[in-house]
Amino acid sequence: MNLSKKQITYLKGLAHSLKPVVLLGANGLTEGVVAEIDAALNHHELIKVKIPTDDREIKQLIIDAIVRETNAIKVQTIGKTLIIYRQSDDKKIQIPRI
Repeated sequence: MNLSKKQITYLKGLAHSLKPVVLLGANGLTEGVVAEIDAALNHHELIKVKIPTDDREIKQLIIDAIVRETNAIKVQTIGKTLIIYRQSDDKKIQIPRI
């Protein structure tokens, strides 16, 4: 699923007031964390994930792994916060067409 710039902007607006749902701990990205992100996406569709690292390369590897493992779409990264979206069967968030 590809999103247009307008759709991504819409999702950014929705995510603005959200608090991070998943916080990565000292162990980094484990199978349990990926399962928790997956469950949160099923429930909320649009979530924030806090990635507590200052190393840009490591942070990018973690982001790529999260997006790949959960089949989600990266909406935005702000500092240590990742915003991702994946449509659930319930389609809770109605995204504009174009």
